[in-house]
Amino acid sequence: MNVLSLFDGKSGAMAALQSIGINPNNYYACEIDKYAQQVSRFHYPEIIRLGDVTKVSSEDLPKIDLLLAGFPCQAFSFAGKQLNFEDPRGKLFFEVVRLLNELQPKYFMLENVRMKKDVEEEINKLVGVKPTLINSSRLGAQNRLRNYWCGGYKDGKVYQIEIPQPEDMG
Repeated sequence: MNVLSLFDGKSGAMAALQSIGINPNNYYACEIDKYAQQVSRFHYPEIIRLGDVTKVSSEDLPKIDLLLAGFPCQAFSFAGKQLNFEDPRGKLFFEVVRLLNELQPKYFMLENVRMKKDVEEEINKLVGVKPTLINSSRLGAQNRLRNYWCGGYKDGKVYQIEIPQPEDMG
């Protein structure tokens, strides 16, 4: 399995995959924060680091089975200025769209905060699926609402993957 993780942070997605018994053949990561990269390198030296997502060319990658992206939330969060796509961080979302369209991975999962409905609808239109809203409080101590867009590509067309609400772990 070839995995591409955009905005990889400290490679939490790799940890999650390994915790469920998935060890990717190749794990490609886009991350520019030097401290997150240091943590990732320490735990996962085998990761293929691509750096800046804006510099990634799909032509340089093999067939990607799973694309993951927790794209920057500051532009979309109710806690911020809500500049959305006018914020330089919000514009990075279009890199996710570009790579989804170019790579057409078998599966993808995108994550971000709960946001204004009109912005969410624009994202839905661009990625071709609707999100599932999950509150992190069902799984841990934080009360955080998050959108998860899950889908994939088959025969050049995007399809929705429905994900159930997780059991409330108290």
